Amino acid sequence: MFEPLSSSLAAAPAGQALTVEQVRAPQHSPEWAAWLADLGFMPGEAVRVLRRGALRTSNLVVRVGQSTFALRHAEADCIAVTTRRHD
Repeated sequence: MFEPLSSSLAAAPAGQALTVEQVRAPQHSPEWAAWLADLGFMPGEAVRVLRRGALRTSNLVVRVGQSTFALRHAEADCIAVTTRRHD
């Protein structure tokens, strides 16, 4: 059974500046890690939830780098994030 990351992108509030810390795919879909990396979800990359659906399991609209994507909740659960620090 895949256990979501505790600080996952799926749980992040909309609008908060975040940094990708780690990407971990579920056992049933190991290809997700490579697919998310191809989209730009790499450690150190800036990410932000722009909008989320009405239901907790709805899609999220996220920006990573300069690109915007819709992710399913299960996919966003694979992405560990930390709060982005302003230097």
